[in-house]
Amino acid sequence: MADRGKSVAAGKGSTFAGFLFLAVFGYFWIGLSPFPDPNATSLSTPYGSTSNVFNQLIVIAMSAVVLGTVLQNPARHLLLRPYGLLMGLLVWLLFTGLFAGDPSAAFRRLVFAILVCLCANAMLFIPRNGEQFARLMCLGLTFTIGLSYFGVLLLPHLAIHQASDALEQSLAGDWRGHFGHKNVAAAAMVYAVFFGLYARRSGHARLGFLITLSAGFFVLHAGGKTSAAMLPAILLLAWILERWTKLGVVMLLGGLVGLNLILLTAAVSPSFSSLLASAGIDPTFTDRGSIWRLALSAIAERPIIGYGFQSFWQTDALFNSGQAMTTWAVTAANSHNGYVEQLINGGIPALVMTFIWLVVLPVGYARRALAGSNDIALTRLFLRIWLFSLFLACLESPFFGNSGPIWFTMLIAVFGLRLQANAGLVVKEADAPGSRVTPVPAPRIDATVLRRPVNLILSRRL
Repeated sequence: MADRGKSVAAGKGSTFAGFLFLAVFGYFWIGLSPFPDPNATSLSTPYGSTSNVFNQLIVIAMSAVVLGTVLQNPARHLLLRPYGLLMGLLVWLLFTGLFAGDPSAAFRRLVFAILVCLCANAMLFIPRNGEQFARLMCLGLTFTIGLSYFGVLLLPHLAIHQASDALEQSLAGDWRGHFGHKNVAAAAMVYAVFFGLYARRSGHARLGFLITLSAGFFVLHAGGKTSAAMLPAILLLAWILERWTKLGVVMLLGGLVGLNLILLTAAVSPSFSSLLASAGIDPTFTDRGSIWRLALSAIAERPIIGYGFQSFWQTDALFNSGQAMTTWAVTAANSHNGYVEQLINGGIPALVMTFIWLVVLPVGYARRALAGSNDIALTRLFLRIWLFSLFLACLESPFFGNSGPIWFTMLIAVFGLRLQANAGLVVKEADAPGSRVTPVPAPRIDATVLRRPVNLILSRRL
């Protein structure tokens, strides 16, 4: 009877974990209001006026449940690592928030950014094991992709950009699904392709193939040229990193530095811009150049402390500035470059700490994880997501986004790589008389099986 009671309790715990996992996943990948009205926004609406109290309460409640669940996990000490760097970044952003136009709004957004980090990291601890993680991801993505196709087929006025939209009429015909913009939809579907490829290696071959195929088809119709072009390039770079790690690291760092130099130089140098144009390259990168010129001009005025966390774009101060008469870029939602955005948020110190957290440290995690002996499919998944996000940040501003799937999914990959590199798996020797729990001296772990000893024999799945 005692064993039966334990089995029932374990079953209930697994059901609750699955429900919580899908609830968190659904919040970031679907949101509370899918298929937003494209005519409900205005270029002159300040960012601060879009605050939603109900949404804030949902995030706080969800984060409280997630934290309570993870604190029962024996691996809770691995949550939100590395502590020192993240604490330093938090303190600095709190300090710079004092100089924002609206310090209370900057502090509030920073609190929600912390909650997003908590929820993303917790996604790796909530599932009972790796098999449940793969199954839940397949379930969540199947519903999410299906919802987007449902919109394209039955709600085209909401799921496809129209010439009658209030903003960006030039995007007419591009699919956005239940997301607010085709660029977000394209990036999310690239992540879905990566998850589909992972599912194929994790016992869900047919469903994984279907997810990969449907998500890839959506990317092509979303009109996200950056995401579509990056998808094969990232698959190749991840393949190189897996086999020739040093060469892959050089390509990664060189690519990030070189691409940002090209983009920002084109924005401020007419001669370099003309050179790109002569080579058949759009030197404005779909009119991002105007935004980057405005951002770099603002950074030059406050290079150390910046303007406070998410306190520069779409504010009354910017709309009423003298620059509002000379450039449309004052209406931009962000810098369209994640690295430039950190200079806007908290100056050079914020950029340096963010770069160390999201680029430098994960390079080391990836090297150690790839040298280990645990499930290579999981490491490969995190690696692809991380690489794609870093290069996407050269043309978009995904870092510290408080809603949507991009930043949330990138965080899963960053925290996941660290767990794969640093944790140790405790397994039970199978098929041995009097078997006992034995720690395996492996430098990497499937982060989702940290909860308790399991009957697994580690194998490298290629």
